[in-house]
Amino acid sequence: MGHISEILSRARARGKEMNLPYTGAFLPREAYAILTAAPAAKLVDVRTRAELDWVGRIPGSNQIEWMSYPGMQPNANFVNQLQQQVDMESLVMFICRSGQRSHNAAAIAARSGYAECYNVLEGFEGDKDVAKHRNAINGWRHADLPWEQT
Repeated sequence: MGHISEILSRARARGKEMNLPYTGAFLPREAYAILTAAPAAKLVDVRTRAELDWVGRIPGSNQIEWMSYPGMQPNANFVNQLQQQVDMESLVMFICRSGQRSHNAAAIAARSGYAECYNVLEGFEGDKDVAKHRNAINGWRHADLPWEQT
């Protein structure tokens, strides 16, 4: 997978290439490598409680909804909940189903003063394949990274 500094460099370079409003972006295997090598790093899963319960969750992740199911209303307390759970100086990675909500969460966190914010591209379930199914071409689960169902 590469040394941690190489992974961070790639993620930061991706951030510049993609013109992201936060530090950078990891692929799922890179995010997992950072989590296992840097104990202070945090992974924040911003999917809904329903997704966590029905689809699966990542052991050791912080879980803060970006939107709530079933109405998909924005979580007005997102930043407050993040500040209660994650230190502002931590390297913090955000993940959702496919990478869009986590992109927004990383942007808000960066604007709120978090020093190192990253999005996990592809998300937990990944992009849709030609049959419009997830978990088939990329994403955290497809990469065979740790996850569990309750």
